Amino acid sequence: MDYFSGHISDLIEQLASLPSIGTKTAQRLAFHIISMPEEKVERLASALVNTRKNIRYCEECLTLTDADKCPVCRNERRDHKTIMVVETPRDLAAYERTGKYEGVYHVLHGAISPMLGIGPDDIRLKELMRRLEGDVKEVIIATNSTLEGETTAMYISRLIKPTGIKTTRIANGVPVGGDLENIDEVTLLRALEGRTEL
Repeated sequence: MDYFSGHISDLIEQLASLPSIGTKTAQRLAFHIISMPEEKVERLASALVNTRKNIRYCEECLTLTDADKCPVCRNERRDHKTIMVVETPRDLAAYERTGKYEGVYHVLHGAISPMLGIGPDDIRLKELMRRLEGDVKEVIIATNSTLEGETTAMYISRLIKPTGIKTTRIANGVPVGGDLENIDEVTLLRALEGRTEL
């Protein structure tokens, strides 16, 4: 049974379709948006549309950006010979918040998961291997400490081993089963500093 008019119900339904947003949170957000000044609502709607239209993959690391290269890859002061492999752009952001990592990244956009039918060809491994044809000294594998993340880490380490490039894995300061985006900066930094060679 609908309690609200069609427009309000539609807004609540759209908000509730977002990850981690239940019906009650969607209702609170909807009523907050409705009570905002019209120009703020228009800016919010415009930001959503413009972001969706203009975002693309960085041509180097494959994170999301609105330019050919993301700010990290464009930064000449970064160590482009050290590549940290992460599962998602959110994981990249988590490490950037530490302010201590000076290398660059490679975003896989997923992890190997035979149970879900996600194989090596379904994530950005080919692009990683192409990058390793350049001058790379170390690859830091910073996939999540889940079964899928560990499977992906082992697969990547086997791919890289014949190249002779140093391959390390972040230390277990990151809890098993934890997502990088939800971990505090100090724990992430300790995991980075305590990485081990694979």
